[in-house]
Amino acid sequence: MWGDFMFKKIHYNAPIILTFTVLSFAALLLGQWTKMFTTSLLFSVYRSSPKSFFFYIRLFGHILGHANWEHFINNFLLILLIGPILEEKYGSRNILFMILFTAFITGIINIMFFNSALLGASGIVFMLILLSSFANIQEGTIPLTLILVVIIFMGKEIMNGLFAKDQISQLTHIIGGLCGGIFGYKINTPKKESSSL
Repeated sequence: MWGDFMFKKIHYNAPIILTFTVLSFAALLLGQWTKMFTTSLLFSVYRSSPKSFFFYIRLFGHILGHANWEHFINNFLLILLIGPILEEKYGSRNILFMILFTAFITGIINIMFFNSALLGASGIVFMLILLSSFANIQEGTIPLTLILVVIIFMGKEIMNGLFAKDQISQLTHIIGGLCGGIFGYKINTPKKESSSL
């Protein structure tokens, strides 16, 4: 009885962010169960023939794939922290479009310029971080939080891309951040009303 009461009180408050989390969690479990076969087949993006049906699944599905639990937890701690607030502010449809668009752009760029496989939601994390910086934008002003986020996060990724020798795709982070910045600017910048003559 207490369980039923608690279950009824639970609210699926951010359907896109929560579904994204559940799908990524399932992809990780499936990948571990199949010894990363499904992760390579469905949840990583890399150069392959556009004639393959799986090419198009991977183009978007790579944001669901993660190499291990640490990779998954690091991404989704941030996504679950800021994602629901942004989904409430901008709407589920807009958040879904932003996630899919960022997945597509990062996937295409990885295919065009790199020979390695790309997987993970890091690009989405950076898109949401930059998007959140535009939350309180006012006409004719630039939020100080936006400037600090760009300096700290984007600057760090640029430096890592130049000097670090890890396997994290800093370019994906930067592209995700740029997508978030563009979305935030387009949505939050007040449209000038045409003056009536």
